Amino acid sequence: MKRLAGSLLMLIVVGGAASFFAAQYLLDRFEGPGPLQAEQVFIISKGAGVAEIARDLETAGIIDDRRIFRLGVRYLELGRDMKVGEFILPAAVSMRNAAQIIASGKTVVHRITIPEGQTSQEIIEILAAEPLLQGEITTTPPEGSLLPETYHFSRDDTRQAMLERMSAAMSELLAELWPARAEGLPIATPEEVVILASIVEKETGQSDERALVAGVFVNRLKKNIPLQSDPTVIYGITLGKAPLERALSRKDLKTATPYNTYSIQGLPPGPIANPGRTALEAVMAPAETDFIYFVADGSGGHAFAKTLKEHNRNVEKWRKIEASQKAKTAD
Repeated sequence: MKRLAGSLLMLIVVGGAASFFAAQYLLDRFEGPGPLQAEQVFIISKGAGVAEIARDLETAGIIDDRRIFRLGVRYLELGRDMKVGEFILPAAVSMRNAAQIIASGKTVVHRITIPEGQTSQEIIEILAAEPLLQGEITTTPPEGSLLPETYHFSRDDTRQAMLERMSAAMSELLAELWPARAEGLPIATPEEVVILASIVEKETGQSDERALVAGVFVNRLKKNIPLQSDPTVIYGITLGKAPLERALSRKDLKTATPYNTYSIQGLPPGPIANPGRTALEAVMAPAETDFIYFVADGSGGHAFAKTLKEHNRNVEKWRKIEASQKAKTAD
């Protein structure tokens, strides 16, 4: 602002009184309250120069003289600092403040939430449906390589850049958690952690139950008992490209695929979804338990058992609940 005032004072020296009043008028207009009645979001597109920005500000009723705005921006040397994006301009914002807000680069921040347990294809579809992002995604990231959480972004950020951020976030989280893992786990690498965490994620949506579910699977791995996880069977059929949209059949459970944990021993060859932090933490610090079975209990959680006999009783209870639920749906 000192540069602008100094330049205007030069006009005074050169032009005398007339220049003084002209300079004071320009200064007052540039620094004084503008015509904007209420806070407004102003969008600057890629490639827009000062002239175009000034015109758009005037058209939007944010300023009332594009020429004064351009003159002030030139004297403040902000022309090269004008940023692309969305900016919140307050009511009655002056031309000076509008220029400084735009030059600050403090754009409007948007949020997108990626739910835990989504496959990579499902995450791509979420990003594709966000209209404020741009660009196409040409390659589906490896399953389990993306960290589900809420991400901030600015208008016109690219979808590919969002995927890269999610991938980096997953790598950083694994690097943070792996050194603090529990001792004696039947898991040799961070990649195996992601595989088991993805199964835990798909088995239960209750965060307070994940460590116990992880404990069951860890027990089964230690005892060389097949994991027998239905979500892995589903992934072997769909490969994460679309929902199965039907119940698993007995034939499905007997059909051999690399992901059918009823027929293979140990972990499947890769993750079946993208697990979140809670599931990853659960696998690296599972609950210490004697349970080796679990089944849905009808409340959204699971009934756990130490013996096959006890488990069969829980299964029978669940089948009665399931039948009752189907009968109510039919009515």
